[in-house]
Amino acid sequence: MLKREKAQQIYDRAMKVMSKGVSSNFRYWGPTTTPVVARGKGAKVWDADGNEFIDYRLGWGPMILGHADERVNQAVHAAIEDGTIFAACTELEVIVAEKICNMVPGMEMLRFASTGTEATMHSLRVARAYTGREKFIKFEGQYHGMHDYALFSTASSNLKSLGARRSPVAVQVGSGIPKGIRDYVITLPFNDSEAVERVVKERYWEIAAIMVEPALGNSAGLEAEPGFLAHLRKVCDEYGIVLIFDEVKTGFRLANGGAREAYGVISDISAYAKSLGNGYPVAVFGGRREIMELIGPGSVAHAGTYGGNALSMAAANAVLDILAASPVLANLAKRGQRLKSGLSEILSDADLPHQMTGHPNMPGFLITEEKVTDYRGMAHHNDEVYNAILFHMYEHGVWAEIDAREPWFLCEAHDESLIDETLNRFQDAVKAVKANYPHASGGGNQA
Repeated sequence: MLKREKAQQIYDRAMKVMSKGVSSNFRYWGPTTTPVVARGKGAKVWDADGNEFIDYRLGWGPMILGHADERVNQAVHAAIEDGTIFAACTELEVIVAEKICNMVPGMEMLRFASTGTEATMHSLRVARAYTGREKFIKFEGQYHGMHDYALFSTASSNLKSLGARRSPVAVQVGSGIPKGIRDYVITLPFNDSEAVERVVKERYWEIAAIMVEPALGNSAGLEAEPGFLAHLRKVCDEYGIVLIFDEVKTGFRLANGGAREAYGVISDISAYAKSLGNGYPVAVFGGRREIMELIGPGSVAHAGTYGGNALSMAAANAVLDILAASPVLANLAKRGQRLKSGLSEILSDADLPHQMTGHPNMPGFLITEEKVTDYRGMAHHNDEVYNAILFHMYEHGVWAEIDAREPWFLCEAHDESLIDETLNRFQDAVKAVKANYPHASGGGNQA
C-alpha cells in the first residue's frame, strides 16, 4: 500500500478551495485517492509522500524529453530575464515559426496560442471562414479540447449512447453546452471510409471541415487504418472541405514532422501543443497560406494575451533544436517498440487475449478477442482486467493511466533500464491479476 498521509492532508485543503480539489476533471480520482505530485525529473515522478514512479503519463503527453529537462529550463530562464509579455511581436516568435515551417511538411503559415483547445477551436473557425460553411465532421472517441463545438462523442461518452453505426448520435459531454451547438457537428465512426463518403456526398455543401486525430489520443492510441487518412484527403479535395489534423498529441512525438510525416498525408490545417513545449504551455495552428492569410482584423478573429509569450517560445525553440540535432524520436520509437513487444509477450504467456495499439511513441493495448479499429470497438475490451493490472503497477511504482483509453507516453529519458524495470513489474502485475481472473477474456467495457 502506498503512503498517503501528506497527500491526503494537501488534498483535503484543496477540496475546500478548488472544485473537486483539482484543476482538471481528468485529475480527480476520488476523495481519498486523488494523487498529489510533488516533483518530477526525467522519466520519474514523486508524490507528496515520496512514493516514486516510472512515469508513462508524462502530463498526458507533453514531456517528450522528460520532466524538468535542464536544456529547456535553462533556455526559459535566460529568456524570461528580458520579460515575458509585451503586447507586440518578438524575434523569438519569428524564429520558432520559421523552424516549425521548416520541420513540418506543408506548413506554410501559422499562429501561436497557449493550449490545444485554442488551437483546434481557431482551426475550425478559419476553416469555416475559408469555405463559407458551418458544420464539421468529427470522429467518435476523439477529443479535440474543451470548447463547446468539440464536446460530442468523445472518449468520455457512453458506448451505448452512440446510436446506430449508419446514423450515429452526437452525444453531448456534460451540461452547460447550448442545445443548438449540436446542429453544427456530425459524428462518424473512425476508420470508416464508406461512412465518410456517404455523408460528404449527401451534405458537402454545409461541411466546412473534417477534424481528425490521426491516432486517437484518448482511445488507446488507435491509428488510422492504411488508406483512411489518404481517403479523407481525397474527399476533402473533391468537395472543397478543409482537412484539419488535431496533432495536439501526435505532433513532435510520432516524428519531427508529426503525423503528416509519419503517415504521409498533408492536412490543410494542423493543431499542435503538448510536446512542442516539453511541459511549457504553447500551442500552434497553421497550414496552407491561402487559408491562414484570412486571419486578421476585420476578417477572421484570433487573439490571445499569452500567445507567443517568451517563456513558451524559449521552450519551443529549445525543443525544436534538440529534435533537429539528434534522433530523439527515432530512438524513442525503438524503445517504444521494445516495450510494446515485451508487454505483448507477457500477455500472451499469461493467455490473455489482447491487441497492441498505437505508434511506438504513444502505445497502448486492449484486453480483447476482437480486432478494435474505432471507439465503438472498445466495447470488446475488458476494462476490469486492464484496470486491475495497471492499478497493481501503480501501487508498485509504474504509473501509466489506469484506463486503456489513454495510451502510454514515452520520453527521451525512458532508457533501456527503465523499460526493463517496467516489463518486470508488468509481468508481476499480470501474474497477480491473472490469479484473480483465471478465465479472463475480452469484453465487458460499457464506458
